[in-house]
Amino acid sequence: MSFVRAVSKVSRVGVRVPASRVGPVAWSAQRAFSQSAVRSSDAHAEETFEEFTARYEKEFDKVNDVFELQRNLNNCFAYDLVPSPSVIVSALRAARRVNDFPSAVRVFEGIKFKVENKSQYEEYLQDLEGIREELGIPLKETMYPE
Repeated sequence: MSFVRAVSKVSRVGVRVPASRVGPVAWSAQRAFSQSAVRSSDAHAEETFEEFTARYEKEFDKVNDVFELQRNLNNCFAYDLVPSPSVIVSALRAARRVNDFPSAVRVFEGIKFKVENKSQYEEYLQDLEGIREELGIPLKETMYPE
């Protein structure tokens, strides 16, 4: 016995759905697709680098568990830019707060991957040397030399 009455219906797009296809699965699939929100490019306006930096500093300050930390790191590094050192400091402090050593080390791997050349990576390392020493975060290169 089906929860949905087996009669032919007209779907929201005007296509007649035969009675044999109307059932719990067909009904939920129609409903899932018909209620999805339309994404608009106006919903997310372009943000400046300063706004991006402020947003992610706030996001990392609110992190309470490893899942949130890793989600924010993935989102932050998904953009076509290298996060500012202040964002990296917030991320490293969040990693320490939730006791996630591997993610803290991986932050530096992400930076190394995102920068355009080795000199930029060296500048980031010099800028972040204090926080690395304070939190005791080694680089992957020092732990596993090639």
